[in-house]
Amino acid sequence: MYSRMPAAFEPMLPACDSRSSTRSLTVGGTSKVHSLAAMMFLLDLRERLSTRVQLTTDGHKAYLEGMFRAFGDDVDYAMLVKLFGPSSEGEKRYSPPECVGARRQVITGTPDPKHVSTSFAERQNLTMRMSMRRFTRLTNAFSKKFENHCHALALYFWFYNWARQHKSLGGISLAMAAGLSDTLLSMSDLVSLIDRREFEAKQPHRISVLSN
Repeated sequence: MYSRMPAAFEPMLPACDSRSSTRSLTVGGTSKVHSLAAMMFLLDLRERLSTRVQLTTDGHKAYLEGMFRAFGDDVDYAMLVKLFGPSSEGEKRYSPPECVGARRQVITGTPDPKHVSTSFAERQNLTMRMSMRRFTRLTNAFSKKFENHCHALALYFWFYNWARQHKSLGGISLAMAAGLSDTLLSMSDLVSLIDRREFEAKQPHRISVLSN
């Protein structure tokens, strides 16, 4: 999903992998839009997987190059290329062109045609735009600093996986559905974790000062 940034930055791409089984965000990041960023994202995803999986991307060439470098032939991979018609003259700025079809293309392996879809990623893009003001289109609410943009995304990813109740999962968090947590966490828990890490990082310095 693309996000507007100040003129000093190139377009930025918050990337995330959404699992269809638990809807959890397996890996996410923010970077400039180029082939190296796609490859780093896919290498990170590969390291978090224990079995062969099926993946679907859109027709972006960067994904095609990165997929072969990260997975080789050890993946069932297909592309879903959407076909768009011309935009109405008065709607070019505010509305996307009408999708008139889609072309499924098997790249490697034997992906199940029933699951060649980008719907989960598209739904996640919408959820992200609705959850963070800085992703609202045609406003001046976009991030002014790249660092702040990354911090906002990190908070969103944590909240989405660990603290948000999902009705489709019976009101539990995605982390609970994946067996990573027994309880629903809150932002207070995150603050406590940050404070604890800061305390532990400073503890050696305190000990050395007291020792002297």
